[in-house]
Amino acid sequence: MWFFVRDPVRDFPFELSPEPAEGSPPGPWALHRGRKKATGSPVSIFVYDVRPGAEEQTQVAKAAFKRLKTLRHPNILAFIDGLETDKCLHVVTEAVTPLGVYLKARAEAGGPKELELSWGLHQIVKALSFLVNDCSLIHNNVCMAAVFVDRAGEWKLGGLDYMYSAQGNGGAPPCKGIPELEQYDPPELADGSGRAAREKWSADMWRLGCLIWEVFNGPLPRPAALRNPGKIPKSLVPHYCELVGANPKMRPNPARFLQSCRAPGAFMNNRFVDTNLFLEEIQIKEPAEKQKFFQELSESLDSFPEDFCRHKVLPQLLTAFEFGNAGAVVLTPLFKVGKFLSAEEYQQKIIPVVVKMFSSTDRAMRIRLLQQMEQFIQYLDEPTVNTQIFPHVVHGFLDTNPAIREQTVKSMLLLAPKLNEANLNVELMKHFARLQAKDEQGPIRCNTTVCLGKIGSYLSASTRHRVLLSAFSRATKDPFAPSRVAGVLGFAATHNLYSMNDCAHKILPVLCGLTVDPEKSVRDQAFKAIRSFLSKLESVSEDPTQLAEVEKDVHAASSPGMGGAAASWAGWAVTGVSSLTSKLIRAHPAAAPGEPSVSQRPPPEAHWEAPEGKDTAEDSGAADRWDDEDWGSLEQEAESVLAQQDNWSAGGQASRAGQTSNPDHKSPESDWSSWEAEGSWEQGWQEPSAQEPPPEGTQLTSEYNWGGPEPSDKGDPFADLVARREPGTQPRPDSWGDDNWDGLETESRQVKAELARKKREERRREMEAKRAEKKAAKGPMKLGTRKLD
Repeated sequence: MWFFVRDPVRDFPFELSPEPAEGSPPGPWALHRGRKKATGSPVSIFVYDVRPGAEEQTQVAKAAFKRLKTLRHPNILAFIDGLETDKCLHVVTEAVTPLGVYLKARAEAGGPKELELSWGLHQIVKALSFLVNDCSLIHNNVCMAAVFVDRAGEWKLGGLDYMYSAQGNGGAPPCKGIPELEQYDPPELADGSGRAAREKWSADMWRLGCLIWEVFNGPLPRPAALRNPGKIPKSLVPHYCELVGANPKMRPNPARFLQSCRAPGAFMNNRFVDTNLFLEEIQIKEPAEKQKFFQELSESLDSFPEDFCRHKVLPQLLTAFEFGNAGAVVLTPLFKVGKFLSAEEYQQKIIPVVVKMFSSTDRAMRIRLLQQMEQFIQYLDEPTVNTQIFPHVVHGFLDTNPAIREQTVKSMLLLAPKLNEANLNVELMKHFARLQAKDEQGPIRCNTTVCLGKIGSYLSASTRHRVLLSAFSRATKDPFAPSRVAGVLGFAATHNLYSMNDCAHKILPVLCGLTVDPEKSVRDQAFKAIRSFLSKLESVSEDPTQLAEVEKDVHAASSPGMGGAAASWAGWAVTGVSSLTSKLIRAHPAAAPGEPSVSQRPPPEAHWEAPEGKDTAEDSGAADRWDDEDWGSLEQEAESVLAQQDNWSAGGQASRAGQTSNPDHKSPESDWSSWEAEGSWEQGWQEPSAQEPPPEGTQLTSEYNWGGPEPSDKGDPFADLVARREPGTQPRPDSWGDDNWDGLETESRQVKAELARKKREERRREMEAKRAEKKAAKGPMKLGTRKLD
């Protein structure tokens, strides 16, 4: 029969590196790096090999194993697992580095700050106070080799091999037998006379003085070197001298030493120690105290060690948001700590929290997220933006708080490159159209135009053609002067996206109208833009072969690279533009190749209190009423107007008439027709295509006699210029002027003009009745809604 004997070392759930780690403490223990087999998390493993003839040392090692397993304190090395066999002892602790190795690495990186050292010594003294005052234990091995540092920079007290009871019931102190450790013994133990009365903590406090000396000056060569403080900070020297005094009775208790070092102006009285102490007790703090702490924390993080921020502050911030209802105050320190993380760590720790924050209804949190979006936008992938973030962000466009609406507009500068076709070209454009036409705040209308110009290159070709011309033209009619400047510079910034026909027939007429604007800043920018477009048209006129090169971007697909062409139209947004927007605008100060040289001049400053009363009144009177209109009827009216245009110019517009004459035919862009009819980019400035009826007493051109002699009895020189045929005169077959066309034309056009006038009058009365009825019965409709046919 076979018996299988399990190997406990092989079944141990941890594996260790074959070679001891650097800086293993002097003595029988060897420090190895290790990891947990199940999770791969790092640990430290102290290994003691049992050797024959070393029974006394083995008993000391087993006692240390037991002490470390039973003692639990935040400042004492944390025990995780252990293995005891006849051949070895394995003690698994949290992943740590010996203090000597840690200080050496910090010195190579520029040296540790006093803040780090003050908190590290505070932790060691606190551990000694726990052992002496709470457990009545003497550590008996305080030195550099007994202190370890975890990944957060926290100092941990280890080396419990020679610990004994302060009450004397455990026998004499263990013998060390290691010269490197015996040099830290106080002088009263060296001579063995016991002449001086001492406290139970006297020996450990002497050793603490040796540790402080080594921390600031390096390894202790001999005990006599303690007389010279060396590089020990002046604020710590008086307390250090108490520790290494010859009279053991005068050495302070660890608790009193801490109290002295925390006094005003003392070594351990600083913001870093205060922060750590608060974090240790954060679970029992009042909500008001937590709010104040997190508000002040951001200012101090720049001076704190990076490891401390990543491994101690960050978990507390995440916990405070997840379970402590800390709210928006954690955002600023959270994103500041996030700068120390790698891309993978950022995705794992911060992005899930950010996504969850966007669904919050807390306005303070929403505006903080929008203001600081530039700090985390690069870590967000497109599916997350489109499905989890953008649907929540767009609610800001409808918020009653102007600050949230403004920040939502500015955030689109960062989100636009990551938005899909539907969100960018449809959903976002609808919100921009409403903001530019209806928002009561001039700076928001202005910044909407700014943002549209910056993201214009990301739009699809069809959307660009439909939206940009209309949006910037509308901006040039805004009562808020900086918005008009924004419209002009928007044209200049996106000049490469317009065809030559659009430049000549649509853009230049709009810009020419601004040359008589009441504001000089608007006129100046209009003249510069006009010169730029004229020079572009002139160059193509001189060399028609350049047309293809000039219009290469007109029908090009949306591309992030095209955004650089708009980078130089900066400095023209109102003062409401945040630092985030300013940074983006300043990111590319030079104009893109081929961009017309248009020197930019910032407009006059505009604040939220700028002439808003006038702006609001004029805007509300001039803008379309999204709330009250019958969308289906407006679409029908638009089609009837187009039909009239087609009838008047049937020869040149037959193709367009074919499109409008079939109301059942729906183009791929039919979704835009409903909101373009009212409150859209185009409706706000385009004049009605149908001709208004002439003033009373005015004759149509067909009524004039263009060929006959001027009668003397009429004052109007054009009254009877039509050449009338003499009776009996035969018409010439090649003469257009001899046929009597004016009777038919006059009758047809008079009838059409009269019908059009009656329809408009009838429509106006119908709309006024509907508005009155809706206001009396239901109040205004929800923004962005429309009736379906």
